[in-house]
Amino acid sequence: MRRKPVVRAGLSALLVLGALSGAGGAFSTAAAASGADAPAAKPAAAPAPSATLVRALGRDLGLTADQARERLGQEAAAMRLEPKAKRAAGASYGGSWFDTGSGKLVVGVTSAERAASVRATGATTRVVKHSADALDAAKARLDEKARKQAAPSGVSSWSTDPRAGAVVIRVRQGSEGDAAVRAFLREAKRSASVPVTVEKAPAQAPTTFAAGTVGGDPYYTGNVRCSIGFSVQGGFVTAGHCGQAGGSVSGWDGSYIGNFQGSSFPGNDYAYVSVGSGWWTVPVVLGWGTVPDQLVRGSAEAPVGASICRSGSTTHWRCGTVLAKNETVNYSQGAVYQMTKTSVCAEGGDSGGSFISGDQAQGVTSGGWGNCSSGGETWYQPVNEILSVYGLRLHTA
Repeated sequence: MRRKPVVRAGLSALLVLGALSGAGGAFSTAAAASGADAPAAKPAAAPAPSATLVRALGRDLGLTADQARERLGQEAAAMRLEPKAKRAAGASYGGSWFDTGSGKLVVGVTSAERAASVRATGATTRVVKHSADALDAAKARLDEKARKQAAPSGVSSWSTDPRAGAVVIRVRQGSEGDAAVRAFLREAKRSASVPVTVEKAPAQAPTTFAAGTVGGDPYYTGNVRCSIGFSVQGGFVTAGHCGQAGGSVSGWDGSYIGNFQGSSFPGNDYAYVSVGSGWWTVPVVLGWGTVPDQLVRGSAEAPVGASICRSGSTTHWRCGTVLAKNETVNYSQGAVYQMTKTSVCAEGGDSGGSFISGDQAQGVTSGGWGNCSSGGETWYQPVNEILSVYGLRLHTA
């Protein structure tokens, strides 16, 4: 197989297959598929971050080099700690988040009696009124309503917020007075057993990030260009809105890679593409010359508040923070559930690309609003759900 020019930062065609999934491509979710659940790969001890990664994080988050290095170490520790802290909290678990001020993982607990057990793991605690299960159940009722009847276009998204102990509904600026929006909010507040708050969202509606064909980009299906997410054994994962099951996929050089083996959008936004014909997979996310190509060592989930970076075929390497989890995004094609929202920018063609925190795979780019000139927000489909749905094993270093 031929390799791409050096400008691709060593991202050979093979890389684009999955390991390189870091190049953010179109945004989509995973389709339901058969197969046994595959456990997430366990994180390994991470090497010291490269100077270029530290600079990229400083550029996008306004940190000094020392602050960026310290934060990366704190976030890696929080990711390792979160599963233990959640088990210690038990039914009292009220969600968790990374506090940038203290550099610690904060765990909400509904029972003061459980707080000591959680603190014993190394996390800090905050007593909250509602459990994570209660918040999720209230949001699930909104999701079910949207499945039966599409939410008004003036509603941008909704999610749980463990820090506020509420379900947050975001309404596009200028749509606050729409009769359908007001009715949606009234019903949400009436039927919820937890607080429901309303926030303003940009007037621009969230959209997916697929793009027309552009020479030299990671992969194509028809006249759409998207980005590879992460390599898995036998293929790569990407966004569901980039192609339908059975669709053919070609690489940056126009050669045949494989076919979509499964795809789901809307509802979800993920897909699985098989790899063959001389292409292969590697556990790498392309750094595009901004940072060294990043090895993928696992898929431990980063908490809300943690820094995160994205790789995509249009805007390359960009960083930001995790803003919310389990958010429902109201795209024009229909709602997509259980997404993670970030402050990272993206543009057309970034769909499907990799979201990564340190050396831990997080998800594939789905969609958002804004651009990388004026700023914006981007959602991703969590990678562990995709692995579970398709019974896949992440290719790790």
